[in-house]
Amino acid sequence: MTSTKVTTRHDAGRPLLAIDEPPPYAVINPDGASPYLLLCEHASNRIPRALGDLGLPEAERQRHIAWDIGVSALSQHLSRTLDAPLFMTNYSRLVIDCNRPLDVPSAIPEVSETTEIPGNIGLTEAERRQRIDMLFTPYVEAVRRRIDRLQGEGKHPIIIGVHSFTPVYFGKRRPWHAGVLYGRAAAFGRTLIRELEADAALTIGDNEPYTIHPDEDYTVPVHADDRGLPGALIEVRHDLIDTLAGVHEWGERLTRCLAGALKEQSG
Repeated sequence: MTSTKVTTRHDAGRPLLAIDEPPPYAVINPDGASPYLLLCEHASNRIPRALGDLGLPEAERQRHIAWDIGVSALSQHLSRTLDAPLFMTNYSRLVIDCNRPLDVPSAIPEVSETTEIPGNIGLTEAERRQRIDMLFTPYVEAVRRRIDRLQGEGKHPIIIGVHSFTPVYFGKRRPWHAGVLYGRAAAFGRTLIRELEADAALTIGDNEPYTIHPDEDYTVPVHADDRGLPGALIEVRHDLIDTLAGVHEWGERLTRCLAGALKEQSG
């Protein structure tokens, strides 16, 4: 495991976020008319100044362990082309992961892949609670309120999480260009897969490179499945969207696929 020494420890009695730091989340195109509601929980590798660098060198904080590379730009592209509201977090999943149930170790990971996260080791309950109250809860409650409002208006939103994955994980190369992860909304998930597989040059994962499970995931189980709404996570291999050209290519491709899936969903 790689690690560096932590030189500071945040006092949980003091604010986690300074007044001049970004809020816990951002909302892009809040009045978008699309039935799609886009969620991007791993958009940023930012760490609150109060937490320093979590004991990690810059090279580690730029890796996929800290964020989903490319998804901030990709999700904003989709928000624009689909005219869809987008909720995205402003802080690294290493601080707290807004796509994890709070009672699992990966919510505030002490180790990510093979990298030890020194600033997450031995946290007090007060330190954990502060991260939950300041970063996790505001985001998930904002999403909940939006879905409540839409359903109260008689609408049926479709929940789409936008993610990316590493080409190599624990030394094993992954064959997929993208994957669609789904839980109870299997018909919707497979429609998305079918739309993507229309391009014969692509290898698309069906619940790959991950699967959705309520013990390990939050977005699809809570925001979609528990409400009986269609929902899925779209995962794109991050070396395909780490440039603006790649973001544009995949943004246009996913726009077509999501538009096609919406027609079938409405039919």
